[in-house]
Amino acid sequence: MADFLTKREDNYSQWYNDLVIKADLAENSAVRGCMVIKPYGYALWEKIQAQLDKMFKATGHVNAYFPLFIPKSFFSKEADHVEGFAKECAVVTHYRLKNDPDGKGVIVDPDAKLEEELIVRPTSETIIWNTYKNWIQSYRDLPILINQWANVVRWEMRTRLFLRTSEFLWQEGHTAHATKKEAEEETRLIIDLYSDFAQNYMGIPVLKGTKSESEKFAGAIETYAIEALMQDGKALQAGTSHFLGQNFARAFDVQFLDKTSKLEYVWSTSWGVSTRLIGAIIMAHADNNGLVLPPNLAPIQVVIIPIYKGNSELESINSAALEIKAELETKGISVKYDNRDTHKPGYKFAEYELKGVPVRLALGSRDIAGGTIELARRDTLTKEIVPRESIGSRIEDLLKEIQINIFNRALQFRDDNIYRVDTREQFLEQVEKGGFILAHWDGTAETEEKIKQETKATIRVIPLDSPEEEGKCVWSGNPSVRRVVFARAY
Repeated sequence: MADFLTKREDNYSQWYNDLVIKADLAENSAVRGCMVIKPYGYALWEKIQAQLDKMFKATGHVNAYFPLFIPKSFFSKEADHVEGFAKECAVVTHYRLKNDPDGKGVIVDPDAKLEEELIVRPTSETIIWNTYKNWIQSYRDLPILINQWANVVRWEMRTRLFLRTSEFLWQEGHTAHATKKEAEEETRLIIDLYSDFAQNYMGIPVLKGTKSESEKFAGAIETYAIEALMQDGKALQAGTSHFLGQNFARAFDVQFLDKTSKLEYVWSTSWGVSTRLIGAIIMAHADNNGLVLPPNLAPIQVVIIPIYKGNSELESINSAALEIKAELETKGISVKYDNRDTHKPGYKFAEYELKGVPVRLALGSRDIAGGTIELARRDTLTKEIVPRESIGSRIEDLLKEIQINIFNRALQFRDDNIYRVDTREQFLEQVEKGGFILAHWDGTAETEEKIKQETKATIRVIPLDSPEEEGKCVWSGNPSVRRVVFARAY
């Protein structure tokens, strides 16, 4: 099956597209720029969703749901916000179709024009803050810690499955607080949570920091982000958390009486990750044989494949395989026993290798007779023979080992591709090669824009742990007090 994949080193973009489709994760839909997430891809999203949801709830957040449609007038209330999203908005203007009197199908009924046009949700700050106005009167009503699992629409011109589509799935948190300090703490709590999830579940090391003024979320005071490095040397923004100050509370007049009975505006945050995380997992770990999924998120952690000649052998193998399956499932391991008689074992081996299943067990009559089982791991493509009685404990340990190995491999790649540059010439040379570039920047939007226009590289993050360091901007030569991270990005 891997023969159908373009080689990663030949054409990285095509390799990615081939892999998403061949591994049955998603496909393009009849609607331009939108995708169909297939069952295997959606199962991966469900694993991501379930773990993040657990982490959100452990930190006091609850889920709710808000409308898909947002009155256009809401967007005009926060100037930076509308400017940031105006070019991506899909607008509903009418609510009915009718038959074309000329017999050319259906047309929009001109008599069914909406009194106020509706925006299809690109993000929910405006509709949520209009709602919070009715919920908040006193400090006793705070904090509000709400998350929403939803779809959003941002009309993209250039799309790629999972990475950038006109409609995608995500979660968006929207919280309200009585003090600036509480809101700032919430913003940092969530970016730390995202970092934890990326590293310990996705197996992807990330750089954590703040965005520059031009790169931050429209309407935010401060945007925190995690940035990951993909195998082609490009950066991928994997999650953002925004300190919104009192901007949306002022725009929607959301005030509360504090403990001294003084009227104050509420402080707020918003934060989110999306199905883009699936693209990150693919591009950080996959190889020319297919996906390499981290065990902590793999929909199928272990697949068992029978090796047999004739139904008489299959009967005894079925019994042994189902026994192993049940044993592993009691340990919380997800197992698939593939005893389809429509495909040969070699086909199945290639199929599950392509789909990135962490561990594969091959079980035949000789294995049963010898009390052993053949085990293959996806991350290293190595095999071993394991005694039947120890298979449960071996796989438990191996899944942990694979998770760590996948992360360490990605960490080594990331660390090997961080470069300190001090001159424009070095910058121009390195940006063509890829990787994270640590360089001095003079802090001006003008210089940042010139770099972006001339090199297509942007400031990914200003690292939170970035030490002060006197230097000169690689582009302007003006004084700089610290290095920031540049890269070309998805």
